[in-house]
Amino acid sequence: MTIVLGLIIAGVSLLGGFAALGGKVSVLWQPWEVVIIVGVAIGTFVVANPLKAIVDTLTASSDALRNAVPRKRDYLDVLALLYGLMRELRAKGRNEIEPHIEDPQNSSIFQNFPAVLGNQKLTTFVCDYFRLIIVGNARAHEIEALVDEELHTIHRDQMKPYHALSSMAEALPAIGIVAAVLGVIKAMGAIDQSPQLLGSLIGAALVGTFLGIFLSYALVGPVAAKIKAVREARLRPYIVVKQTLLAFINGAAPQIALEHGRKTISEYDRPTIDEVESETMNTSAPAADNVSEMRQKGAA
Repeated sequence: MTIVLGLIIAGVSLLGGFAALGGKVSVLWQPWEVVIIVGVAIGTFVVANPLKAIVDTLTASSDALRNAVPRKRDYLDVLALLYGLMRELRAKGRNEIEPHIEDPQNSSIFQNFPAVLGNQKLTTFVCDYFRLIIVGNARAHEIEALVDEELHTIHRDQMKPYHALSSMAEALPAIGIVAAVLGVIKAMGAIDQSPQLLGSLIGAALVGTFLGIFLSYALVGPVAAKIKAVREARLRPYIVVKQTLLAFINGAAPQIALEHGRKTISEYDRPTIDEVESETMNTSAPAADNVSEMRQKGAA
């Protein structure tokens, strides 16, 4: 909604200011200039990017328009899921936790958090590194290096729409000049016409320069920046998983490991310690019951 609101403010300010100065707003409506500028910009965008990047740019634009970033509820789900898995691993051992990692769709732990389970990439990320913990041969610094490399790759892929639109934004002013030059060429072809007609043709040509600059700095550039902000926010749960698991591998108790992950969350969305504790206690009740049952059997 902020993108729509910002465009409305920009559009009203632009057209309102132009009209207040005595300009005729109808002069700015030059559909063929728009066709040239937008068409050439889209064409160069298609030339410069593979099909996957083009499709991902459409997806990223939709996410930016909806401001689809993780909220406090999403972080609580991730932390509670990690706590459940770590608790199960400590209480029951590797053989008991393996089915949850190998088939998360049918896991009783994962099914408690449908939002996380619905994010296939994040679910795979969690399962991959829990699998490494189960194997038990990798050292903490080795896993950290591997996680950092994967996060770097994910970040690079996630930023492709941003870079693609930024390149388009940089090119739009020049494309606007191209449209203006074509308009001037048309105007020069009517040099023998009346000054009134010649003036309208030159004015229409200059609209091309205006549109190129406006679309670059007031539309495409800001949308690209919004995509970058949204995509970086969507990477934050991966950082939470990384820091939590590294703390767990280094010997921290599950509740302490969660603190390492919680501290990486932005203060605007970071749940409090009490909220995390309440969430993990509610979702780990079955695991706690199983532990008590196992202890009773052992005593018998």
